[in-house]
Amino acid sequence: MTAHLEHVNYTVKDTQKTAAWMCDLFGWHIRWQGASINDGYTVHVGTAQQYVALYSPTDAADPQDNNYLTAGGLNHIAVTVDDIEDMEKKVLQAGFKTSNHGDYEPGRRFYFHDHDGIEYEVVDYS
Repeated sequence: MTAHLEHVNYTVKDTQKTAAWMCDLFGWHIRWQGASINDGYTVHVGTAQQYVALYSPTDAADPQDNNYLTAGGLNHIAVTVDDIEDMEKKVLQAGFKTSNHGDYEPGRRFYFHDHDGIEYEVVDYS
């Protein structure tokens, strides 16, 4: 039996703002939203099979400078696309800066950081 990733849950300062750009860029939809633990608010955004749970507490702390140096830190989240050039245009139009472009097996990729400093990797395997 193989396990499949259903969702990840991470903290952002503004769940609605993050969910909105994810819907716009990735073509996702909001699956659920509502009050959650510690008087926070959660938005589930993604597809019918997979999603991210965006959690916002009443008072979110600022992000760390480098999660790669923190045990348990979130390093990046990756999505796959069929047209990396089109997605990069959309990411740039959304006001994000792209970086670290790579073209090596098994695919092409670039990265960007969102408003909370969370790094996203966009990969095209075609």
